[in-house]
Parts: sequence; structure tokens; C-alpha cells
Amino acid sequence: MILKSITLTNYKSFSAKTVDFDPKINCFIGPNGIGKSNVLDAIYHLSFGKSYFNPISSQNIKHGEDFFAIKGSYKNESKEEVVIINFKKNDKKVIKRNNKKYEKFSDHIGFIPLVIISPSDRNLIAEGSDIRRKFIDSVISQSDKKYLENLINYNKILTQRNSLLKLIFKNKNFDKQTIQVYDSQLESIGEKIHLKRKMFLNDFIPVFKDKYKSISNNNEDVDIRYKTDLEFDKLSVLLQENIEKDMFLQYTSKGIHKDDLVFNINDYSVKKFGSQGQQKSLLIALKLAQFDFLKSQNKNNPILLLDDIFDKLDKNRVKQIINLVSADDFGQIFISDTDEERTIESIKEINNSNKIFKL
Repeated sequence: MILKSITLTNYKSFSAKTVDFDPKINCFIGPNGIGKSNVLDAIYHLSFGKSYFNPISSQNIKHGEDFFAIKGSYKNESKEEVVIINFKKNDKKVIKRNNKKYEKFSDHIGFIPLVIISPSDRNLIAEGSDIRRKFIDSVISQSDKKYLENLINYNKILTQRNSLLKLIFKNKNFDKQTIQVYDSQLESIGEKIHLKRKMFLNDFIPVFKDKYKSISNNNEDVDIRYKTDLEFDKLSVLLQENIEKDMFLQYTSKGIHKDDLVFNINDYSVKKFGSQGQQKSLLIALKLAQFDFLKSQNKNNPILLLDDIFDKLDKNRVKQIINLVSADDFGQIFISDTDEERTIESIKEINNSNKIFKL
């Protein structure tokens, strides 16, 4: 899938902008705040139906306007594809593919495989477990519609169970029968999600380790541990054992919605002991492994967005990353950077066609 051009209307800092892209490498150069990341975010928006940096749609409208529109023209082998996203204040977002409106946004996920690497990815290390679960879910969902459907259904049932727990706490009236219905549904779907995550990580972690070794020149060992309540018992048992606690807390305290990933380098916590360079290298390795996984699942190169990733990396790690993404098995790449000299030197290493956009 190649993005030929994009047209932005009232999107973030752009009133009206059309850009035609190179099928291989596209670089956006300019100072912070000029709009480089906004272009990359619009490309992400076309794949996922939402912004990577600000999922609140109204906050992506240019100041003083009441709507935004994004249009992307793609070439998928010999076929032309057009994706349009429109959003107006106080209205629902509309996503169209070749002028046909999606009834469910989830039907669009996976149509345009994409991986973004950005400084905001540091949240994967620094923030709570929900960020890391979203990472796993977004990777698997791009190639597995059934997984996405199970995830949506699990979260709906979880919301209903939590609402009932609040009602029980308020009225002091235990509705055992309804709780058991929710528990049975959560177990049935939750076990499938757990198994899929486990299978995914079994395939993903070795690739992730290889990518990190390439970036760090084999100087460090990295690992991911899958932390889940279901390693101790079945979900039905956990829900039953913790029902009194859940009624007091007014939410469901056990389940696959509490899963987490633990990142280590040389057996030490990356969050606690990793340097900025190590943390950034780990995140880049994580996303490059995501790229390989999506490619293997879709039999097609995802689009790769590199948003200001070279800052705080030494020249050797920058060179290793450039060598990795310059390989023939990568498709279309979009790069943003504040350092014009660094970008030009970097793409000299890549023997591919390119365009440089100075903003």
C-alpha cells in the first residue's frame, strides 16, 4: 500500500494543504511547532480513524474552524484506493473508502497497515499498563478482525459488570444471577483474548530481541515478560474469589483488562534503570518488530512513520536504525526531523528515491 497524496482541510495547523509523496522515502524538515508531526498524524489518522497524539476529534480542528477533512489517495498494487475522513463539531465522524461510508469504524482497521515511531511512545515505558495493553491490541487487531471483535465485546460486558457493581454498592442488594451471567461471558471471551496475546508474544518477542541487538550492536540483552492474572488461575475462579472485593471497589479487579508487559535490559527494569538512549532504542525495536509482524500477517509492507526519533540517540544508533529501515523489505517511509543536516546525511545512506519537504 503506497500513499500517493494527502489533502488536509482545517486539520490542526493546516487550513488547506495537498502533498504528493514519493513511493519510498519522504522527509519533513523544520523547527518544532511548524507542523511536521501534524502531517504524519494525518497519515496515521487515515489508517486508524483517529489521531495518534490526540484522539479527541474536536481538538484536531484548526482553531477558529468547525470541521476538518483528510483525504488520502493510495495505490494498492494496481488498484487505486481513496480514504476520506470528515469530522464536524457536535456531529459524528465519517470515514469513507472509495465514497462508501463505513458503518463500523472497526471494519476499517487493518485495511492500511501502519507503524508509527514517536517520542510519545515513551508512555509505553513510563505510564500505566493500559498503554501497553493498547499496544498489543492495536498490533493484533490490524491483522485479526475476530480478536478486535472479542476485545470490543469483552469491554462492553466489563462496563456492564462494573455498572452493576456500582448499583450493588449503592443499593446494598447483591444480584448474584446477573453477576454470574457477566462472569460467564467474560470468561468465554477473556480466555480467547488471553490465548491470542500469549501466542502473539511467543512469536513477537524473539523478533523484538533481534531488532534491539541490531540497534545496540549486540551489547545488551532485552526481554519482555507477559504479566497476567490468568497465569494464576482461570478467569471464572478469579472473578468468583474476588466478588466481595469488587463490590467494595465498585469495579472488576481481575481479568485480562489488567494484563501488562514488563520490559527489561540485562535483567534490570528499563523503566527504573534504563538510560534515555536505551529506552528509545527499546521502543524503536518494539515498533520495528511490530512492522515485521504486520508484514508477515498481511503479506504487504506497512507504511512506516518515523516522527522525530533521532534526537537523544548517538550517531552509531542512528546509523544502525537507518541501515535497518533502508533494507529492501521496507516499503514507504515518512520521516520528520528538526535537523536538516542529520536528515540529509541519513538518507544518503539509503539507496532509494526520496522527497524532502522543508516546512
